[in-house]
Amino acid sequence: MPLRSHLRELRKRVFYVAVGLVVGATASWFLYETVFGALIHPLRVMAEERDEIVAINFSGLFASFDMQLQVSLFLGLLLTSPWWIYQLWAFVTPGLTRTEQHYAIGFLGTAVPLFLGGAAVAWWALPHAVRMLLSYTPAGAQNLIDAPTYMSFVMRVVLAFGIAFLLPVVMVALNFVGLVAGRSWLRGWRWAIVAVFTFAAIATPTPDPWTMLMVALPMVLLYFAAVWVCTLHDKRVDRKKAAVRASQA
Repeated sequence: MPLRSHLRELRKRVFYVAVGLVVGATASWFLYETVFGALIHPLRVMAEERDEIVAINFSGLFASFDMQLQVSLFLGLLLTSPWWIYQLWAFVTPGLTRTEQHYAIGFLGTAVPLFLGGAAVAWWALPHAVRMLLSYTPAGAQNLIDAPTYMSFVMRVVLAFGIAFLLPVVMVALNFVGLVAGRSWLRGWRWAIVAVFTFAAIATPTPDPWTMLMVALPMVLLYFAAVWVCTLHDKRVDRKKAAVRASQA
């Protein structure tokens, strides 16, 4: 496909993603009260445990409106994940054969649960991170947390986990289109483990190692599962090539 056609395809897919995000954010607007209550629940728990003020602070006239807009966009991004993940795959498929395009169902069926699973792990780890970070507050001090800062922290953590859990699917997709061989992923397993544990240590800033392990181990297993799938695919491709050469001999 020529470069100009690629750019047109990219523009089309970005437009579709934006439309889906607007629809998802509009629907999420009516769920704001429930979602906002869940977001600040860890702060309420800390306020009860410490018997001190731990609360969100809206410092500007438009801060509360901006907070609702951010929450709606954030929830809309999660709700429409099947749509924008499909657009990511659809951007690649014009360069693939008809048989390879059939992988879209398997790609979506794996990518969406993994992304949402990563987001769920982040949601589970969030209260632990909040509790640890607020534990450094000196006795007698109060925590009035800026609303945009808190929301930005939550969004970064949830999206980072979701994307991290999505990476094995990207590994398989790159292998299936012939860009990276399975043995190449396997050779980099040591660096992959270092990267996974580094990410887990940063994303779960808690003093105990168990939370980090509970985040890192599933990611390591997903990495090696992706390597296994890539290796099987490479062997199948090699057998087909060998059969073609044998028939032409």
